[in-house]
Amino acid sequence: MDNLKNKVAVITGGNSGIGYATAKQLKAQGATVIITGRRKEAIDKAAVELGVHAIVADQSSITAIENLASKVKQDFGSVDILFINAGIAGLGNIEQATETLFDSIINVNFKGAYFTLSRFIPILKDNASVVFLSSNTASMPGPGSSIYSSSKTALNSVMKSAALELAPRKIRVNSVSPGPTETEVMNKVGLDKDTIKTIMDVVVDKIPLKQMGTSEDVAKMVAYLSSDNSKFITGADFIMDGGMVLA
Repeated sequence: MDNLKNKVAVITGGNSGIGYATAKQLKAQGATVIITGRRKEAIDKAAVELGVHAIVADQSSITAIENLASKVKQDFGSVDILFINAGIAGLGNIEQATETLFDSIINVNFKGAYFTLSRFIPILKDNASVVFLSSNTASMPGPGSSIYSSSKTALNSVMKSAALELAPRKIRVNSVSPGPTETEVMNKVGLDKDTIKTIMDVVVDKIPLKQMGTSEDVAKMVAYLSSDNSKFITGADFIMDGGMVLA
C-alpha cells in the first residue's frame, strides 16, 4: 500500500507508543518518515528498528523546535504530514498543584505543540495534513486530571483555529483523541503482570465496547487523516475510546 508515497512525514515523540506505531504505519504506506524525541539513544534505536530518520528535539523548548524545523527544511525540504504527538501525563488535584507540575505538562502538551505547528507552517506544503494527538479527557475531565485535561482542551481549540487559518492553502488540521490505549508503557512502570491485568480489567469495565484500544488503532486513523482519502476533513476531533465519553 502506497497511499503516502513521496510524502515527507514528521512525527514528534516517535520512539515509543502511538508515535512509534504511527511511524511504522506511515512508512508502510510509502512515506519518508522523520521521528523526534528528547533522548538520543532511544530515538536512534527506534529509527534503526523502523528504518526511518531521527532528529533529537525537545518539544518543551521553542529554540529546539525552531532548530528542528530548520534541520528538517535543510535535509528534506518541505513537509507533507506533521503529526504532533509528543506529550506527557501527570496527575494532581487543584488544591495541591505545583507550578513545576503545571509547567512541565503545559510546556510540552500545549505550548510545545502550539509552537511546533507555528514554526513548521512555513515549511508545510500546500495540501499538507497536520494531526494533533489529543485525548478523550478533553471531553471528560476527571478528578486529578485538571492540568492534563486542560492542556488537551486547549490543543483542540488551537486545532480548530489552525484549520481555518490554513484552509486557504488547503492544509487540513485535525486531532485524534484516544482513550485508554494498550502500549508498552504499562510494562515499564515496574508492575507485575497480574497487577497490570487487574488495572486493565478495571479500565475495560468502564468502556462500552469492553476492550482497550491499541497504538496501532490510533496509527491507522492518523494515516487516514494524512492521506488524500480524507481531503475534505478538517477541524475535526476524532475520539477513539470505545464509547467512554458516552458512558
